[in-house]
Amino acid sequence: MARPKLTKFELQVLEILWGRGNASIREIQESLPEPRPAYTTVQTTVYRLERKGAVQRTRRISNAHIFEPIVARETARHRLLDEVLSFFGGRAQPMMAQLAEAGKITLDDVRELERTIKEMQQQKAGKARKPK
Repeated sequence: MARPKLTKFELQVLEILWGRGNASIREIQESLPEPRPAYTTVQTTVYRLERKGAVQRTRRISNAHIFEPIVARETARHRLLDEVLSFFGGRAQPMMAQLAEAGKITLDDVRELERTIKEMQQQKAGKARKPK
């Protein structure tokens, strides 16, 4: 599936849809934190998401279209991570250093990351050894 480039507000709208499963534009607007954007702002954003292939209309209830996400949360996360990494030359180490300097990452986070990396390496090694 394609990984569309998404704005911060588009991601906020998608978070609502991922959480709810589907919603009308009014329901999305009412789920946003105060101060809420105008209905037409939400409508324009949802239509942009539709053009980008991130949401689709599933049905119509009276005059309201119901939308659901068709881009997976993981897909959006990967795209966003790729964009963030591009600011650091595509490398994780400078990004991690920046997070540490900003106090956004702890030693416990680093230990957990180390465990995750080891598990991923073991999974890859196990797949590589399996005969085909």
